[in-house]
This record gives sequence, C-alpha cells and structure tokens, in this order.
Amino acid sequence: MTTIASNLQDVRARIATACQLAGRGVQDVTLLAVSKTFEADAVRAAYQAGQRAFGENYIQEGVDKITALRDLPLQWHCIGPIQSNKTRLVATHFDWVHSIDRLKTAERLSTQRPDGLPPLQVCIQINVDGGATKSGTAPADALALARAVAALPRLRLRGLMTIPEPAPDFEAAYAVHHSAKAIFDQMNAAGLALDTLSMGMSADLDAAIAAGSTLVRVGTAIFGARQAP
Repeated sequence: MTTIASNLQDVRARIATACQLAGRGVQDVTLLAVSKTFEADAVRAAYQAGQRAFGENYIQEGVDKITALRDLPLQWHCIGPIQSNKTRLVATHFDWVHSIDRLKTAERLSTQRPDGLPPLQVCIQINVDGGATKSGTAPADALALARAVAALPRLRLRGLMTIPEPAPDFEAAYAVHHSAKAIFDQMNAAGLALDTLSMGMSADLDAAIAAGSTLVRVGTAIFGARQAP
C-alpha cells in the first residue's frame, strides 16, 4: 500500500470515528482531498486508493492538474481566493467553488460558465470568527450575498465554507464550527435550500464533524507536509 493510500485509509477511519461519536452517518460527510502544491501523480495515487473529489487553492496549478488528469473521472473544487482575471479559468475548468465572498466574483463566474457544462456548484465563504488574515464575507452580510448568488443563472448555491483561525483545543474549535452551523441553519430557515457545510481540515475535522460539517477539506494528513508553491 502506498503512503497516500495508507493515509487516506487513516483519514477515513478518523472521519468514521468522529461521525460515530457525533451520532451521524459516515455517508453524511464528504472527504475533499486538498492537493495543492502536489503533482498530478499524487492525485492519481489518491484516485487509485478510491478518492474522487479534490480541492485546489491555486487556480493555474489546479487547471494544469485538471488538464493532465482528464482521463480520470474526478470532481474538482476551487477552495482558494479568486482574482477577477482568473474567474474564466475557474468557470471553465472547476466543478465547485467554495470561496465566493463577493457578488462581483459570483456574477463573473455565472457569466463565464460555458453553456455546455452543468451549473457551477458554489458555496459562500464566511469569516466566521473575524480572523484578520482570513477571507470571507461577514456573517451579518452572508444571507444577502447568498440570496443574490442563488439568483444567478449558471450557478447553484450549495452552502457555506469557513476557514477559522487555528483553535487551541477541541472545545474551542467546536465552538467556532458550531457558530457556523448556526448561520447555516438560519439561512435554511430563511428559505435557502443549502446542503453543504464545508468546514474542518486536518487539524480540526473531528470538531467540525461534531458541529455538523458535511464536507471536510484534508490535505496534509493525506499528502504530507506541503512544499512552497
């Protein structure tokens, strides 16, 4: 068994344990393998170990891998910030976007999504804990942004994404993730049919699952320590 395959097995077991402790079904949590800074061969190894969904932070790097791996039935998620001059690349090549924090970005993605492709699946990124170095719209503005994005023709709004500051322990991480779940629930109560709560990474996926995450983004625990891009 390769290192990546073994790591994937360990991460899946960790997700299963977290789901069991939270009284949730393991089928309710999707694993997104974050492959940024790793070569296409690493993605191919993860595919051979059963992984299908991959996340990329750097758009051009992601497009290069998507192109190199066209022979595989993979699902590609853009989870990094999107500059205006990169929206066409994202709209053309990716299946999902988690990092929408401005209506202008969403409008460009909708306009530039090719007609031959299904709607781009998107999440609103919220800065749930007010981290000074984190992207994301303020929680107070999230509902208005979500409603505007949901009205765009070539996008399908699926939910929320968060990247909070690192927490010192499980309880602190859970509290932050729980506040994001509360916003998610409030949006659904307001009439938005959201089904995706993208939160939790290698260090805090257990707390995120306990709080209600439906998708965890795991890179280091699968691929190892990252190289500088």
